[in-house]
Amino acid sequence: MKRRLYFLLPNLGSAIQTANDLLLARIDDRYMHFLAKRGMSLGQLHEANALQKSDAVHGAELGFVIGGVGGFVIGIYIYLTPPDGVALQLVTVLIGTVIGAIFGAWAASLVALSVPNSRLKLFHKEIDAGKILLMVDVPLSRIAEIQDLVSRRHPEATAHGIEPTMPAFP
Repeated sequence: MKRRLYFLLPNLGSAIQTANDLLLARIDDRYMHFLAKRGMSLGQLHEANALQKSDAVHGAELGFVIGGVGGFVIGIYIYLTPPDGVALQLVTVLIGTVIGAIFGAWAASLVALSVPNSRLKLFHKEIDAGKILLMVDVPLSRIAEIQDLVSRRHPEATAHGIEPTMPAFP
């Protein structure tokens, strides 16, 4: 299991050096994600992807729940008021719930792709000012080691805590 650590770095040079130090500490490049203001080049650094920049994951979760509830209500309605000559089973409610949840997750995630990640809201001001956000995913057993490494080697970096839970796929 991994946790995501957040660090704000003042400039691109500091970000590149921090990435190099993390690589030397055997943190794979795919676990480091950098986010800068729009239009700023990150060079060879691994830029955060669309799922990390947007609120798509949160939107999909919310859409799944709301769609599931909506599908459940529609399934109950269809079950209690079937068309003439059709005998519906109780599984109609389950099918409505599943279809509603899937549709809700899909639709909400599409909308949320255009919304900035709500987890990164407190970093927007610093990013707009030219700082670079480093999100690094580390195993639980290495959290203290990586925090210590960054604070020792890069006093200009400001640590901004640990995300308590990390999505499995972004």
